[in-house]
Amino acid sequence: MPMKTVASLIVLVAMGVFAYTELTSRLVSLETSRELFENDLLKKSEQVPVDQEQHFLLEDLYKSVEQIETRIEDMMHNKVNISFIQKQTEKLLADVEELKDKVRANGSH
Repeated sequence: MPMKTVASLIVLVAMGVFAYTELTSRLVSLETSRELFENDLLKKSEQVPVDQEQHFLLEDLYKSVEQIETRIEDMMHNKVNISFIQKQTEKLLADVEELKDKVRANGSH
């Protein structure tokens, strides 16, 4: 047999072995993921309705807490605005008193 034929047979066998190992590896990977998926579904189906109800209640509580946090943040902004307006009002009252004093001072001369 010529050397070229032997080399091509070796390469052909090597390619076949490589393809077979890749194919079996992929099959094992898919079977493993399928088994894990089935186990997860079985675990989820084993949950009792009380667990599911508690899960729904927790989700509702989280939503409520988020809404309350948003309201509190809005109230903090309102508090800042109210403080600013109070300071401005106090300044205005002081200015009005000062103007009243000036008007009284002008009227007495």
